[in-house]
Amino acid sequence: MAAHPVRARRIDARVVVLSALLVVALLAWAGVDYLKDRLAGGGCDTTTPVHLTAAPDVAPVLTTLAGSVPEGDCYTVEVTASPSAATAAALEANGATGPDVWVPESSTWLLQARDGGAWNLPESGQPVASSPVVLALTDDVAKQAGWPGKSPSWSDVLAGSPVGLPDPSRDPAGIAALIGLQQLTKDAPDPGAAFTEEIRKLSAVKEPFTASPASEQSVLARKLVAAYPAAGVPSFDYPYVVLPRASEASRSAAERFLRLLLDQTATKAFADAGFRTPSGQLLGDRPRDTRTNAAPRPAGPPAPEAMYGVLQAWAGANLSARVQVLLDVSGSMAATVPGTGRSRMALTLEAATQGLGLFKPTTEIGLWLFSTKLDGAKDYKELLPMRPISQQIAAGAVATLQAVKPKPGGATGLYDSILAAYQNARQSWQLGRINVVVVLTDGRNEDSDSIGLPGLLAELNRLQDPRKPLPVIGIGIGPDIDAGELRQVSAATGGESFTTPDPRKISDVFYQALSRLMCQPPACKN
Repeated sequence: MAAHPVRARRIDARVVVLSALLVVALLAWAGVDYLKDRLAGGGCDTTTPVHLTAAPDVAPVLTTLAGSVPEGDCYTVEVTASPSAATAAALEANGATGPDVWVPESSTWLLQARDGGAWNLPESGQPVASSPVVLALTDDVAKQAGWPGKSPSWSDVLAGSPVGLPDPSRDPAGIAALIGLQQLTKDAPDPGAAFTEEIRKLSAVKEPFTASPASEQSVLARKLVAAYPAAGVPSFDYPYVVLPRASEASRSAAERFLRLLLDQTATKAFADAGFRTPSGQLLGDRPRDTRTNAAPRPAGPPAPEAMYGVLQAWAGANLSARVQVLLDVSGSMAATVPGTGRSRMALTLEAATQGLGLFKPTTEIGLWLFSTKLDGAKDYKELLPMRPISQQIAAGAVATLQAVKPKPGGATGLYDSILAAYQNARQSWQLGRINVVVVLTDGRNEDSDSIGLPGLLAELNRLQDPRKPLPVIGIGIGPDIDAGELRQVSAATGGESFTTPDPRKISDVFYQALSRLMCQPPACKN
């Protein structure tokens, strides 16, 4: 019986030896594969690509930093430089495609893109750098404002130099400049009127101009002189925004790249390129020729209310509009107007065609026709898509308008058409423009299957947004007009109606409505 334990121990020893040999073989095999993986792919089973689109001024720094991603982190970053206006438009058109990450100059682009239709875009991002918005001056202009003996102020420059203002709806430097102007006029006896007057002065400036708003970083790059505003003018904040389309793997990799952008090594790269830290701190050595000033700390992006306010003021002073027109083509528009030998339609189209000349060529206009069952079951259909008047005219809009004919026997499907046009205009509402719906009609609603006046008013009330005014301007001609219903519809949206029982006065009424539309407060008060 004593031999059994010895045999058992001998068997156990063999098992141990065989197990050890197996482990060694497995480790050797794994080691060969490990070395192959390390040699072939840096230790990564897969490498996740991150597609990043950035404003052109910050893209070079991001490209450099993308090249510093350690191989073992298993992701790569491809940086594409693209103007933020173009990226915003692409996201508005199709938010499901595009980059994984967007870094525009300013967070204002996020709000503008969301308003334009990119509703799933984040409202904010993580700033990776900053740069104050200044007035960029040549040496000669700066000397006229006291440089280099003192740092020029905005007041000095505005008083003595023609300043060019970029379209603030397409350039955040323009938004910052408007807010700076608003601050300069806040102590005037009538601040609103003074602000509007300053905007009109800048709107009238034509190239060449001697100063314009720009980022401090661009001033350094171009070797210009910076005039700094008073405190509170928004800076460029370069938000890092991971977009909804990013996959989980890309999102995770993008977050790792963001951590890299916020470490000290990256901060030095941003500073070397002329940027400040996200908090506005100036790092590194700057030229000693006083072209820029290290002291001012830039403010963050503007509050939405401040941005909407200055852009509406800009739109009113600059007469830049986005007009959705509803034109009645019901059968009654074919009626001959006594004493003229012409139809209501002919007189209306003549007034509308002449009215195009009242707007700036950049004003956008679209036109829908309405009657009853004009497009299948719908009472309305598009005739001219929304685009700038200059493009409409070039595409033959005048001839298209003149060819419009009333629908024989067509009734007036007023309520459903107004609601559809209003919903469309609300969805495509644009900052920096006077957004408005204009209704031209010669009758009252005759569609018994429509939403009805109470339903229409309730829906219009629901669609109101004080930050995004969208009035309905009603223009009614002829003895069949219900002035009361048109007035209620306009009033529900903050608009006005203009009616006359005499179709011969269509031109007078039309011009009265357009002059009211284009004369915005505070220049014209209700």
